[in-house]
Amino acid sequence: MTDALRRAIAESGESFKALERATGVTRQSLMRFARGEQTIRLDSADELAAYFGIQVYRKDKR
Repeated sequence: MTDALRRAIAESGESFKALERATGVTRQSLMRFARGEQTIRLDSADELAAYFGIQVYRKDKR
């Protein structure tokens, strides 16, 4: 999921400021996540996935 979110951020062409306004995820978190410097919180990942239309599925642990 993180790769898909990073790719969506990069390909969107939107500024981090615009993404912050649209998703509520801070610019600092977005920048660090996009550069691979930190992981992203689950609630932030959910906001970004919803914004970019990325569907997230839970894998069964069988």
